[in-house]
Amino acid sequence: MIHEKLLLILALFFAMAMLYLLSQRLKISYPILLVIGGLGICFIPGIRPISIDPDLVFLIFLPPLLFEAAWYTSWNDFWKWRRSIGLLGFGLVLFTSLAVAYFSVMIIPGFTLAMGFLLGGIISPPDAVAATSVLKGVTMPKRGLAILEGESLVNDAASLTVFRFALAAVLTGQFILKEAIVEFATLSIMGVVVGLVIAHILYFVLRYLAKSSNITTPITLIAPYLMYLVAESFEWSGVLAVVSGGLFLSFRSKDFLNYHTRIQATEVWATVGFLLNGFVFILIGLELPVIVAGLEGYSKKEAIEYALIISAIIIILRLVLIYLAAFVPRLISKKIREREKSPGLKLPFAIGWAGMRGVVSLASALAIPLTLESGEAFPHRNLILFITFIVILVTLVFQGITLPFFLKLLKIEEIDDYVPVEDQLEAIRLQLAKSSIKYLDRNYDHEMEEHPTIGRIKEQLQRSIEATESSAQEQGKKEKLISVRMLYRHIMLELIAHRREGLNKLRKEKKYDDHVIRQLEHNLDLEESRLTKQ
Repeated sequence: MIHEKLLLILALFFAMAMLYLLSQRLKISYPILLVIGGLGICFIPGIRPISIDPDLVFLIFLPPLLFEAAWYTSWNDFWKWRRSIGLLGFGLVLFTSLAVAYFSVMIIPGFTLAMGFLLGGIISPPDAVAATSVLKGVTMPKRGLAILEGESLVNDAASLTVFRFALAAVLTGQFILKEAIVEFATLSIMGVVVGLVIAHILYFVLRYLAKSSNITTPITLIAPYLMYLVAESFEWSGVLAVVSGGLFLSFRSKDFLNYHTRIQATEVWATVGFLLNGFVFILIGLELPVIVAGLEGYSKKEAIEYALIISAIIIILRLVLIYLAAFVPRLISKKIREREKSPGLKLPFAIGWAGMRGVVSLASALAIPLTLESGEAFPHRNLILFITFIVILVTLVFQGITLPFFLKLLKIEEIDDYVPVEDQLEAIRLQLAKSSIKYLDRNYDHEMEEHPTIGRIKEQLQRSIEATESSAQEQGKKEKLISVRMLYRHIMLELIAHRREGLNKLRKEKKYDDHVIRQLEHNLDLEESRLTKQ
């Protein structure tokens, strides 16, 4: 039995890899293709229905995904657009949950308000992975990207809190607002405290004790689970613990990551994040037969109607509320109008249309227990799962496919005074080159005069400074410098490939030790990584 399950999991990972390669060929966002692919796999004859233990969903998937999102969040952008992020991350989640709760009670027979809030908490948060994947290759103003990334970090905590209280209300049959507010404040504050305490402990270990990437990277993988489990063991917010701890460690990462651990940790986390996200997306499609088979008291037609109505509600509501969040504060506050440029009508639409549901929604739905405390089957569980599935399918596939089309049609220009990436790179290179020359003059003036090889370091830096400064004054020279840099990078990559072929020939001759060849290969890998990421 264990071998069968392991084989199935490995087969799904392989299918996921193939679908990802296909998405690159077709230039379609990979979450969209994974969902459709999972849906197609479940109809293959002989494929058994796949179900997952609800108790394991949050534990396996959420901590690392939240930690990764927190790690790569720009704190400066997050703080700059904190008002918009807060309004969307908290306000939009609460309004969406409220609207879904009351609408679902109106249209679904036998649905209680607590179940409505449970459904609202599940489908209210957009998925950052889906949005950023869809936005690759299209132009989106920096403000929009920062708000979407920051919103996804905050709304997960807000939606899971709504989910938690609604689930408790369904299980116990009672809900007292005053107690809920006090409990919400307690679990939120203490969750943040737990995350920061554990993050400080891990920071001390990583900075002063862990001196090897072989231990640093595993600790970063353990960190989100440690934060989540400790917070949840006290019945505090594990989500906020992971987010706060991840933000702190990310902010202080320069203190304990050297070049080798940084490269290794980045690649490891990219792989882990892709595997977990991809597995959940493909699981969305694979779960459908199990969900449909368990629809109790509702026909497929009725369930689809309910799901499509609720999908339309959350899409329209998000667009309306985002326009309100963008312009109402500007009408109220003169300070906001003076400090921030108007977002215009196009950017709020793009942010609103990027509200695709995904991993967190499915993980929350699957985490609904199978039974109540009395032992009875959880009411309407499969209907909630089915609605969640349709909402994810509609928002992810429909909005995901049409979002790039709308962005190209709208041609949204950069709103804020934002320096292009290439100009930022040139400015930083210039500043670092000038600083390096001062450092050489101060510490190696005698050595540069005595040894021509050392002196050439300064000459190379000076030529780079002269080229950058002259190109900054004339557009033609700037374009020529960029062209020369691209040619330089192309030639260097060709030389790396040539040297790698030479190493392979030397390996076959068996004249040199293998570990020496591997060390030189590693150096070439680092050099190639530097050139390709410039």
